[in-house]
Amino acid sequence: MNFIAMDFETANHEKHSAVSIAIAVVRHNQVVDKFYSLIKPETYFSARNTAVHGLKESDVAQAPKFPEVWKIIAPLFKEDKLVVAHNAAFDNSILKGTLAYYGIEEPHYMLLDTVRTSRKLLPDFKNHKLNTVAENFGITLDHHHNALDDAVAAANILIYEADHFGVDNLKSFVQNK
Repeated sequence: MNFIAMDFETANHEKHSAVSIAIAVVRHNQVVDKFYSLIKPETYFSARNTAVHGLKESDVAQAPKFPEVWKIIAPLFKEDKLVVAHNAAFDNSILKGTLAYYGIEEPHYMLLDTVRTSRKLLPDFKNHKLNTVAENFGITLDHHHNALDDAVAAANILIYEADHFGVDNLKSFVQNK
C-alpha cells in the first residue's frame, strides 16, 4: 500500500489551532519518510490541550505559521491520494479548518480512519485508542500525543491491518474528501 498518515496536535478546540503536524509517508507497506513541524497558531492556548501534548505557546513562538508549512506538505495531498489518521474526523477537521482559516484551497483526497478499521476488524479490544491498538499490534508508540509518533503509529496500524486482514477488507472504509 502507498499512503500518507497524518496527525495534528492543537492549541485549543478551534479548528484552526494546529500547533504541530506530522506526516508518515508509506510506500509498499514501509514508512519511507517522515515530516514534523511545530506550527504557530493565531489563537490562544488551552491549559487542557497543553496538558495532553505538552506544547506551550513559548514552544511555538518561533515556529512557522501554517501557510509556510502547507507549502512544504501540499504535494503529499495529491488528487486521489490515500490519507490515513487515527480518529480521522478530528485530524481532517483540523486540516480543513486551518486551510479555510487561511483561505487556502482544500485538496481532494481519500481518507481512511484507523479507529473505524480497528473497531470493525478487532471489536474485542478494550478500547480503540491509538495507544491501545498500537500495543495490541506490537507497534512501538514512544510518546503518545507527539504528532510524529502518532502519525507513524497510525501508518503502522494500517500496514498491520492490510497484512493481517487484506487490503480488500479495508477498501469499504475509504471516503472521498
